[in-house]
Amino acid sequence: MGKVLIILLFIVIPVHAQSFERYNNVVKYDKYFSKYSKRYFGASFDWKYFKAQAIAESNLKSDAKSHVGAEGVMQIMPRTFKEIKYKNPSIKGNRKQPRWNIAAGIYYDRYIWKTWKAERSFNDRLNFMFGSYNAGKGNIIKAQKISGRKGMNENIWRSIEKTLPEVTKDRSKETIGYVKKINIIKEVLK
Repeated sequence: MGKVLIILLFIVIPVHAQSFERYNNVVKYDKYFSKYSKRYFGASFDWKYFKAQAIAESNLKSDAKSHVGAEGVMQIMPRTFKEIKYKNPSIKGNRKQPRWNIAAGIYYDRYIWKTWKAERSFNDRLNFMFGSYNAGKGNIIKAQKISGRKGMNENIWRSIEKTLPEVTKDRSKETIGYVKKINIIKEVLK
């Protein structure tokens, strides 16, 4: 119930960039965001996208737990973490440890990122990745197919925002808000 209330408040109350400036002073996990961003996305990829994602997910709280069982800084589901560890043995710890939670979250982002390789802008590709992290890749693909059938450009996020409600109903507001929130946070991170 608590997460639903927070989501509803997020939708009703506009998100202001200034409210996220305080996270510029929270640097305890920056080394992990930087390290695993470089490892899975390359040295030129801005690791602050993943810090922004973690702020949107958990407010950088390592003990965060959702009502559906996602845990840690990146809010990884137990089964997803187990699959990631199986595919990537370099992730050694458990999902409650911030280092490994962040590593797994960024690794999972990379897996999703590779899905969205069709021609689209960098920002649209980021939005597809983050939207998939939140709603599930399959739901974004379904929204993409609906977009195409409606004559929209299925490779831009704006089209997905319009068709996702047909796939995930009210949960689409959470996903669309989540992607917007990450973009707002990223803009204020230095």
